[in-house]
Amino acid sequence: MGSLSIWHWLVVLLIVMLVFGTKKLRNIGEDLGGAVKGFKEGMREGSSEATKPTDPAQQISDGQTIEGEVKEKTKS
Repeated sequence: MGSLSIWHWLVVLLIVMLVFGTKKLRNIGEDLGGAVKGFKEGMREGSSEATKPTDPAQQISDGQTIEGEVKEKTKS
């Protein structure tokens, strides 16, 4: 059986182009490229939100600020 040579891949590519047509393959390529681009942008936005500095004082829903300091670590 062995590995496939470049000629085998060219024959497969030719058959795929005959079955689907170049226009259909071009549209699939554009859709796939757009999806990858959108995924990369989403990953960049997610990482930039994760690295934003947060305010040490957390505000709860009624507007009160809770501040505190841990004196001793205990198991709960």
